[in-house]
Amino acid sequence: MSQHHQILIIGGGTAGIMVASQMLRKNPKADIALLEPADTHYYQPAWTLVGANTYDYEKTARSMASVMPSGVHWIKEYAENIDPENNKVTTKNGNEFTYDYLVVCPGLRMAPELVEGLPEAMDKGVVCSNYTNPKHTWEVLKNFKGGTALFTQPTTPIKCGGAPQKIMYLAEDHFKKSGVRNKTDIVFAIPGGVIFAVKVVANTLMKVIDRKDINIRFHHKLVKVDAENQIAWYELAKDIDAGGCIVMSGDNEGKKLDESIQYNYKDVKVTKEGDRYGIHFDMMHLAPPQAAPKFIAASPLSNDDGWVSVNDKTLQHTKYPNVFGLGDAAQLPTAKTGAAIRKQVPIVVANILNMIERNAVTNLAYNGYSSCPLVTGYGKMVLAEFDYSKEFKPDPKLKQFPLMIGDSSKEHWRLWILKKYLLPYLYWNKMMKGVEV
Repeated sequence: MSQHHQILIIGGGTAGIMVASQMLRKNPKADIALLEPADTHYYQPAWTLVGANTYDYEKTARSMASVMPSGVHWIKEYAENIDPENNKVTTKNGNEFTYDYLVVCPGLRMAPELVEGLPEAMDKGVVCSNYTNPKHTWEVLKNFKGGTALFTQPTTPIKCGGAPQKIMYLAEDHFKKSGVRNKTDIVFAIPGGVIFAVKVVANTLMKVIDRKDINIRFHHKLVKVDAENQIAWYELAKDIDAGGCIVMSGDNEGKKLDESIQYNYKDVKVTKEGDRYGIHFDMMHLAPPQAAPKFIAASPLSNDDGWVSVNDKTLQHTKYPNVFGLGDAAQLPTAKTGAAIRKQVPIVVANILNMIERNAVTNLAYNGYSSCPLVTGYGKMVLAEFDYSKEFKPDPKLKQFPLMIGDSSKEHWRLWILKKYLLPYLYWNKMMKGVEV
């Protein structure tokens, strides 16, 4: 089978549905086809709350049919091969679809195989992840009886960079309620050297770390998970013996602790083998490594790292002018979030409409805006908003909501209400329907 459409969209996630619905609002006669094999569309930002038993998983799911904009040709198939030279996409079923304009937003894929032992360990026993099975996360938290609670994240780009620590703050609250906090050490092992890239937000989060008595281990690259023995193996991205500092174990009395690697040190069990350090855990929550979908990485649209290569302001492909990329699969130097997509979609829509009429993009520019709603406990949240500069930049549009009064770089219950109630409402009732918010 072969079909031609004016605009072909790959992906029915946040980006794909928003592009289609906004495009139809601006041009109701547009011929739009959307490739998406899934039956269900998820509001994934709420999975953090599901993992802490404060949001119903079923409420995060709606049928794909219910969010698909009326007038879009829904092609319920997997894209397999992209041939931008011939304006053609071939599906796994062998069907061919040609286009005038292509919008590429298939999201990313979980890639646990990038860490040895992780595919076997994921979502089983005491290893959990809100990224893949938030209901299992809650089972792990509920059944935890004390010991070392390890939270960690990979070196790859991930959806919502703040998510691996949000569940940690909620877990700490839960451990207090369940009476196990006083026999628990919480360790946050991360590959970077700071807790968050935006300084004013990092300052707030470090106060949360102090209050909750959490040990952060910086420069930790997760390389292996031994689920049977409950050990997470790390390599350090920094020389820990420089300056005579010993940081990994409490056996070296009198040696200085290097705070650029260890903050608020806890003497949890660590085994050293060669240049690897194995942190023993009684539960572990992690963000698995993440990567671009394989069909994207194998296509002429990708850069060396497999992501869709686009101009970071216009979102137009760097080689093919009738191709646009956005969302998690795009190679953009900002956080991969729904908030980023909210700002990217109007740029893509305006540019395609202008290309159709004038064969040129507009002068609109995406500035890298993204935001991470950083839940810091039950009833508390910080809203980290920033752009390509990595400076704290609140969105004037959000400021119109009464909940947004005050400094959103500080913890507040109003922001928790925004996260739990207002943002899901805006998502389903405005964003999915093409209303710019």
